[in-house]
Amino acid sequence: MIIDSHTHIFSEQVRQDRSHFFDNEPEFKLLYNSPKAKTGNIVELLESMDKYGIDISVICGFPWRTPDFTQQNNDVIIEAVQKYPDRIKGLACFDAAWSGASKETQRCIEAGLCGAGELAFYLSGIDNEALSYLKPVMAVLRDSGNLPCMIHTNEPVGHKYPGKTPITLEQIYTLAKTFPDNKIILAHWGGGIFFYNIMKKETKTTLKNIWYDTAASPFLYGSQIYKIAVNAGVADKVLFGTDFPLLTPDRYYKDIENSSINSRQKEQILGKNAALLYG
Repeated sequence: MIIDSHTHIFSEQVRQDRSHFFDNEPEFKLLYNSPKAKTGNIVELLESMDKYGIDISVICGFPWRTPDFTQQNNDVIIEAVQKYPDRIKGLACFDAAWSGASKETQRCIEAGLCGAGELAFYLSGIDNEALSYLKPVMAVLRDSGNLPCMIHTNEPVGHKYPGKTPITLEQIYTLAKTFPDNKIILAHWGGGIFFYNIMKKETKTTLKNIWYDTAASPFLYGSQIYKIAVNAGVADKVLFGTDFPLLTPDRYYKDIENSSINSRQKEQILGKNAALLYG
């Protein structure tokens, strides 16, 4: 079974004219101002799944600042999950700073979604204020069966690109320490923090409830990233994610094939880990 743990879809209003959604949405404008930035819908996602042999996709929207945009996008996610329950799972997405974030999390869970994400702090990084915003959301997720939360992270060095946040490894580590009982998925390989799983003291325990997805990996890392993750002891914590519609799955398949990991490890990354995480 292949599970794509990181995909995005939008409403048709956004797809028809995204410029109407730029006002008071600096993060959305930052990532989608270019016409080359793709916005997918559920039909296109299902077509891609069929083409590349993906059995299940986990979908999310965008962390809008405007509550109406948030609820509209989450309703699109809910509709897709209810229409295709065997193929589509969904996450509640919102701006964590919104006072209604925890209630929206609860609303979406009651409608059938299986967690929250991709939550992001594109302009600030995950600072102390961001952690305070996350607390009520994390409480709802814990109280709802400890559902996972996917959070945008990125490597703190290297080339710049739209959506690269001013995050630090210390902030990512503090996130894990602040919510030790929550299941947290760090998007985009967690900025590389999984390497510290090999340390002898503290970090292995601190990172015990952390997962890492592969979204955007072909843009960021060589294929050896998979072998490095296996050697770091996190083969059971890596989730295949394409960031659809950013990249097609075959780009990831090629890297995984070239990574020299064994067939059991490939099966874990491509689907078994996600199946266990999401039940």
